Amino acid sequence: MKLRLILGDQLNIHHPWFEAVENNVVYVLMEIRQETDYAPHHIQKVVAFFGTMRWFANELKTLGHQVIYLELNDVNNTQSLTENLHLLIKQTEATSFDYQLPDEYRLDQQLSNFCKEISLPTNAIDTYHFMTKREDLTEFFEGKKQLILEFFYRNMRKQFDLLMQQGQPEGGQWNYDKNNRKKWKGTPEIPPAYIPKTEALEALQGMIEQAGVKTIGTLDVHNFLFPFSREEALEQLAYFCEHLLVHFGDYQDALHTDEINLFHSRISFALNVKLISPLEVVQTVIAYYRAHEEEIELAQVEGFVRQIIGWREYMRGIYWKEMPHYAEKNALENHNPLPNFYWTGKTKMNCLHQAISNSLDNAYAHHIQRLMITGNFALLAQVHPDAVDQWYLGIYADAIEWVQITNTRGMSQWADGGIVATKPYVSAAAYIHKMSNYCDSCGYDKKKRLGDDACPFNSLYWNFLDDKKQFFAKNNRMAMMLRLLEKIPPQELAEIKARAGKILTQPDDF
Repeated sequence: MKLRLILGDQLNIHHPWFEAVENNVVYVLMEIRQETDYAPHHIQKVVAFFGTMRWFANELKTLGHQVIYLELNDVNNTQSLTENLHLLIKQTEATSFDYQLPDEYRLDQQLSNFCKEISLPTNAIDTYHFMTKREDLTEFFEGKKQLILEFFYRNMRKQFDLLMQQGQPEGGQWNYDKNNRKKWKGTPEIPPAYIPKTEALEALQGMIEQAGVKTIGTLDVHNFLFPFSREEALEQLAYFCEHLLVHFGDYQDALHTDEINLFHSRISFALNVKLISPLEVVQTVIAYYRAHEEEIELAQVEGFVRQIIGWREYMRGIYWKEMPHYAEKNALENHNPLPNFYWTGKTKMNCLHQAISNSLDNAYAHHIQRLMITGNFALLAQVHPDAVDQWYLGIYADAIEWVQITNTRGMSQWADGGIVATKPYVSAAAYIHKMSNYCDSCGYDKKKRLGDDACPFNSLYWNFLDDKKQFFAKNNRMAMMLRLLEKIPPQELAEIKARAGKILTQPDDF
């Protein structure tokens, strides 16, 4: 008898394991406190994982496979991955143990060590989800000083023949990023988001709460946007193609108080638990574009494809290249605590109130809310990257460490010292106003550096540059801002730093 483990983010029904029904194979999935408790997770994240895992187990049973599913409140559930496996090996009288390679380093190590402890033959197999293998990025950049995303992305386009014509990029250029920065001002109209017909939300929530699992955020059963099945995930993707793709690229960086999703697909959760695959996603989007080229511009499509086959695969490659030491990096030596308002949304800064409240209500925020609002403030406030990591990992339903930590500690917090991003992604209020309407209804003045009504982002920005200027002295991309810093009169800079000091010591008062 073979015992095969399926983790909660390995729900790929097209995996080779499931091509044939084998009487001597039993699959196991488990809801365990080990996974709910290592960080405070959003209630919608836990519900989404458990609901999708339960659908997957039932799907396997429908196909004829033998499945053991341990629910969170099962009396036989030890709440530990490896302790449960020890018991199940005895229960099933298993003669071998197989698992799919985890996408998180801690689970990879836990299962690797477990296999060394048991006397059974063991085998680890690929998840057959990603377009690259763990080591591909490391090999691609071997001998290079910088891990430049654009080169990796172009190679992916060539390798998989996506948006290519006779070996050249379709449209004559590789990247339409400059077309992806429009501010949304109420038009074009945004269709409502696709809402899956998921069931048992309240029952799952009740079970999780009754078990005493500590969660954050809220759950509205009428506005739960995460699919529980592959069918729903494909419907979500089709909805994006039919209603949102036409304007996705233009407004992918936009922010607005009246809109949660704008033109974003919302498929990241489905992708990250492997209900759908990245290659089928981009092929579906490109095929839809081909059939509607008269109404959809190439720039809308390229911006989406770049996020999936470029950024997503790139971040996974960085993760496996740099872990486990990546999780300890703090290049800017930041040590401040995360403000309490990150857990409540209660702040007078409207941009942060909007982004954090959205996150607490929906277990979601798009990449600019994460990078240039919550991430930007955390970096300007010089918060310890461990605290920022934990918040991002817990609050978003799509947050699994391989994608979360590289975006947070790398792209957002520059804690890796420039492995991912050549410069820190920090800004004062001007950028936030450029991309959003947040400043229009904020009590702070976006143009002022000083005074009680001056936007805290402004004083924090110049204080950050002054505090960290030694780290950026040889960074060409920071040279212009450092020259502008030098032009600020000493007395004014002292006043700016004094105001920043008040914000840093009492952030929840702002």
